[in-house]
This record gives sequence, C-alpha cells and structure tokens, in this order.
Amino acid sequence: MTDPAEPQGLPVPQHVHNAQLQISAALEKAGGAPVDLTKAPWADVEKAVIQLLGGRFDPNNPNHQGAALGLAGGFALRLISEHQAFWFPNRDSPEGASLGFPEAIIMLSPFGAVMDALAQGKLTRLDDLASDIRRSLGQVRFGANPAQALGGAQPQKLAPQDYQRLFDPGFLQFIVVDQAKAKQTLESKTDALARDVRDALGRTQPPLPPEARQQFEGQIVTSLQRMEQGKTLAEQAERAPRLAELMTHLVATVGGTGSAPEEFWHDVVLPLLFIGTPASFPPLDDEELEAFKQGADPLALFVDVVPHSHRAPDEGLLGAFEMSEIGLVHPAFQKVGALRLIRINPDRLKPLLEKYDPNATMDAVQRFAAHVSKAAGQPAAESPQGKEMLQAALTLLADLKRSVSVPGDICLRRLTEAEAASEQALAIVRRALQSPRIILT
Repeated sequence: MTDPAEPQGLPVPQHVHNAQLQISAALEKAGGAPVDLTKAPWADVEKAVIQLLGGRFDPNNPNHQGAALGLAGGFALRLISEHQAFWFPNRDSPEGASLGFPEAIIMLSPFGAVMDALAQGKLTRLDDLASDIRRSLGQVRFGANPAQALGGAQPQKLAPQDYQRLFDPGFLQFIVVDQAKAKQTLESKTDALARDVRDALGRTQPPLPPEARQQFEGQIVTSLQRMEQGKTLAEQAERAPRLAELMTHLVATVGGTGSAPEEFWHDVVLPLLFIGTPASFPPLDDEELEAFKQGADPLALFVDVVPHSHRAPDEGLLGAFEMSEIGLVHPAFQKVGALRLIRINPDRLKPLLEKYDPNATMDAVQRFAAHVSKAAGQPAAESPQGKEMLQAALTLLADLKRSVSVPGDICLRRLTEAEAASEQALAIVRRALQSPRIILT
C-alpha cells in the first residue's frame, strides 16, 4: 500500500499505460508465456522484444517506437516501486510527462532512456541507469546531517509540483526579437559570449544580489565556457538549445509581454481578443445557466459561450496561429527537437490589437454578466479571483498590443514557472548586456 505521506504525482500517462498493455500482450502472444515488465531481467525482456520486432530496433519505425513506449511504462513502474518516484507534467518530454524523485532533484524520461538502450542493443543499460539513480539517492540519504540521522528534523521531500515548477515549460510570453542582434549573438564564439555576460554582471543597475549573480555565473557563464571553444553558439545549438535560446533572449529581446500559464493564454486571453466587443449575446442553454447558478465566473462563461467576432484557426498554436505562421528564429535551431523559442507571424492579430480597448472589453464582459444574471434570475457572484483574472488578461493584451508596434520579430517563448519568477533579475542582466559600455581613457 502506498504511504499517504509520500508525494503523489500524476497517474501513469494514458498513452504510456496503453502501450505497456499492448507490448505485454504482444510479448505473451509471441513467446507463449507472460513477460512481467516490472520484474523480468532486462536481458530476458530484450530477447523477447527482438523476437517480437523481427530484428534490430529501428528508432524511426512507429511500431518500434510504440514498443519502446510500452517498455518505458514498465521501467517507470520499477522506479516508482523502489524509490516512490512519480510522474509530473513536462511538455519537453516525448511522453508529455517525466519521472521525478522525492529525495533529490533527478528528472528522467523513461521513454528516452529505453530508446537509447534499444538503439544500442542493450536493454541491460536500464539496470545501469537504475543503479546510478540508486547510488545518487543513497548519497543524498547518507549525506544527511547527524541530527537528521539521529531522528531529528527530516529534509523536506520534493513533490510533483516542485518538479513541474522547475522543469515544465508551462508558461508563455510573447517577445520582440531584434533579428540582427539575434544573428550576431548566435554566430558569436561561446568564449566571447561568456566574457560579455560576466562583464554585464558587473555592470547591472541595480546591482544583482550576490546569490543571484552567483546563479547567473554558474548557469550561463560556466555553461558557455564548457562548450567547445572557437565555435559559435549556432554551431552548438543542437547540443545546448536552452542556452542558445536564453542568450538570444538576453541579447536580442527589445520588447514583450508578461508571462502567464499556457492555458490562460489559450482559454482566456486570446479568445477575448477574437471575441471582441459584441453588441449582443447568444441565449444560454440550461447547462450554462446551471453552471452560472453554481458559481461559474462570468468571464469563464463569456470566453466559452460568446462566438468569435473575428476568424481564428480551428487548429494550430494557442488557437490563434496556423502552423504555416510559425518559423525559426535562426537556422541553427533547425535540428532542435523541442523548441522553446519560435518566431510567429502576428499579421492575423495586428488589426485586432489596433482596435483593442481594455475598457471596451471589460464593459463587454460586464454586460454579458448582466445578460446571464437576467436569464438565470440571480445576480452574478462577485469573485476576487475572477476580477484578478480579467485584469491580468487585459494587461497581457495591452502588453501584446504594445509589442507588435515595436520593430522586430514577434516570437513566442516558453518558460518554466521558476524561470518566469526570475524574469525580473533576467531583465536587469539584459539591460546591462544591451546598454553601451563606458570606456574610460
């Protein structure tokens, strides 16, 4: 039985669970006996898998990928059983989720691990990986201070939400990128960029706190120094895509919006823009009226019920951009799998943003609330959270309206909650990097 005190993560992602059931059934049918993916030696599993696949593993074969996903489910269950690991949402992961561990910051994509092991023809490498994890967690346990070892206060365990905050790029912001600066940055040598960042850290105004400066030194300067010297950042973007994207943001961003969860942009902010300020509203059905009576916020009903006054893509990014309207910031990102920085064509939004008036939008939402109240026969419940959400959405739209008027490429940047929280410090470093240097003679 699971200890209720242990951190609880997501259920096994459904597609992983389904793939595990399928590979288990296929292995049993091929071999004539059940194969327990949570206990069987990986060497035995590998023999059965090779027989099932009919030969060498092909990472580009969809059927082989499905088999790998099923094996990843079994590998994950082993780690969950042994270490109380948990799934947490992670948009960067092929599974849409990754494994985290409560006692130390260790993030793992089981699917990626299995794909690597199968590509090398050695599923037993999963045993090596499990041993490495076991060793790392053991070092954390035995590294506890004496008071903890003698029954004192236990270290705080990490929970799924901690991992999601650190690793899931669930926040979005629109930024304006100076294309010339981006090109110059990405085509600069990494050792030169390291010097530029270190120099900027000494010129920040206001000065960064020592701990923040140390973090920038460790995460950016040191990472640049560890890359192959004499080569440009563009030449090494595939190896370090996050660093390349961050340096582009630091040096070339000249405007932009605040950040907010992706779901907020998709479900509230951009729908408000496409809905506009209608003069009248459609009648509500019984289900919608009942939701209102049960306390549903008028803003949520507004974006769900009121038709768009302007055409929006049926599919595509954020329900606002066709795939043909998405591009690369630089050709160096061509081979990067999960991009967090992309260029978008804002032409669809520009005429809507030119007409955008926050007061008119707020008035439309308030008129809709009165419309629903009359139909439901009861006043709308005043919700501080609803007011805060509406104000945040109006502010983001005002930011976006201002951003599309700034010369440069409009880009969409994905970031984690932790990165969003550190954006203020990042802006201080960005100003120092972009400001002219004063040279005394």
